[in-house]
Amino acid sequence: MVSFTITEKGYALKRGDGSFHPAIEKDLLSGPEKNIMFLPRLVSLMYERYLADGGKLALVSMDNCSHNGEKLQDAVMTIAQAWEEKGLVKEGFVSYLQRDVSFPWSMIDKITPRPDAKVEAMLKADGFEDTSLVITDKNTYTAAFVNAEEPQYLVIEDDFPAGRPQLEEVGVYFTDRDTVNKVERMKVTTCLNPLHTSLAIYGCLLSHSLISEEMRDPQLKRMVEIIGYEEGMPVVTDPGILDPKAFIDEVLTVRFPNPFMPDTPQRIATDTSQKLAIRFGETIKSYLASDKLDVKDLKLIPLVFAGWLRYLMGLDDDLTPFTPSSDPRLEEAQAYLKDIKIGMKGPFPALEALLKDESIWGVNLQEIDMADLVLSYFAELIAGKGAIRATLIKYVQ
Repeated sequence: MVSFTITEKGYALKRGDGSFHPAIEKDLLSGPEKNIMFLPRLVSLMYERYLADGGKLALVSMDNCSHNGEKLQDAVMTIAQAWEEKGLVKEGFVSYLQRDVSFPWSMIDKITPRPDAKVEAMLKADGFEDTSLVITDKNTYTAAFVNAEEPQYLVIEDDFPAGRPQLEEVGVYFTDRDTVNKVERMKVTTCLNPLHTSLAIYGCLLSHSLISEEMRDPQLKRMVEIIGYEEGMPVVTDPGILDPKAFIDEVLTVRFPNPFMPDTPQRIATDTSQKLAIRFGETIKSYLASDKLDVKDLKLIPLVFAGWLRYLMGLDDDLTPFTPSSDPRLEEAQAYLKDIKIGMKGPFPALEALLKDESIWGVNLQEIDMADLVLSYFAELIAGKGAIRATLIKYVQ
């Protein structure tokens, strides 16, 4: 087996407009001997294995993204097929990949922020010498230590054509693809990621600097409890191998409150426009599809949506400017709020198109009659200095 942790962006061959990245396009034309980018180099190694009759292999993505094995497979096959079509590799290479190479899906869950200066200081105090932080020219942090939480989950599709190590003996779950998908859905749409994003948005607005610090904030703590236990749990996906209730209990009582986890709301707020549709939209869709649940009973998920609109204004609850975290649609989303000022009471016709955008929310908020509630909350959140805290107290306690 070969395992991968190259981040979700590492599997992308194409730009947002559907065209290949220029460096990838160059590698597709040059073939296996003269490539530059990582994924073409991987396919070059696979080609050498094919020529040497190297046999079967599992390429296992362990990146924290949905359907990670599929993303890796799509990238590898796209490159291999392009080379074979151009005659840059021998005929039969693509068939070898289809026949003898597997791409198991996995779900990995372990919060691991970048190396933190406070942890560095603790290690130095305990006598460790090699603790220096290295910051690259791309603002990547690395060190000889890792600060990470104790709880960890790794669930892998048991599809290893040449056999595998007995990693179940050290806590890895091996199962079928459907179960991997269910575990990922449980975590991403209900039991962890939506709660993280909720804390990220309101943590930035209330000037918190640590997730653990937010869990000592009574309104924020209660907010994620309601979103998790009361709004999400009725539609949670139960994967069978992990208990959703026990999982969320651990998230809210052990993982998020951990004072030794230097994780920040500002980090989690990165790319929020790409997260809302999955982390909250799937729950909304499940309510809409149910004949026993009413989407109008969702009160705090719309409050998170309103909080994101307030976040886009770049002003905290004291009306002090802050810089929103990087997001590919940040400027586009902020443009809808450019004429909205603190103290306005609405209506807010400029926000109508944004609230209808299914690519942001996962659903058309106007069509499902949630837009008015979001705008009502938003009006309260922009009422003035201290309005964010006042709104949370009103609807959470």
